[in-house]
Amino acid sequence: MKMQRNVLSDDFLVATEVLAENLSYSEPIVAYQNACDHLDADHRARALLQDLANAQSEIRSRQAKGPVSQADVDRLCALQNEVLSNQIISQYALAQQVAIAYLKEINHEISQLLGIDFAALSRPTGGSC
Repeated sequence: MKMQRNVLSDDFLVATEVLAENLSYSEPIVAYQNACDHLDADHRARALLQDLANAQSEIRSRQAKGPVSQADVDRLCALQNEVLSNQIISQYALAQQVAIAYLKEINHEISQLLGIDFAALSRPTGGSC
């Protein structure tokens, strides 16, 4: 059986491109991109995040084999506190949360206009056709 592809109108494609461009210039997305740039440029912040990820992975691995020492827990807590107190990381996390909320709002508005769950349709299916 041959599968038929839906062809989108030129107007729809243009509207989609305009929406994408406008989103890329919106305040929450610009702020998020700036926060990403600052995080990428800050060696200490990136190292802290990597240290935390490594410590979390190590703790999970040790938990799978048995109990975790108090020293391991203390080290993880200290790293978490250091990450939370880092201004670059905090600004990045906040900008990310704001951008995600903004995009969810846009998805909701599009879904309302179309009468379907737009966000669900745009998720990768994981399969192939």
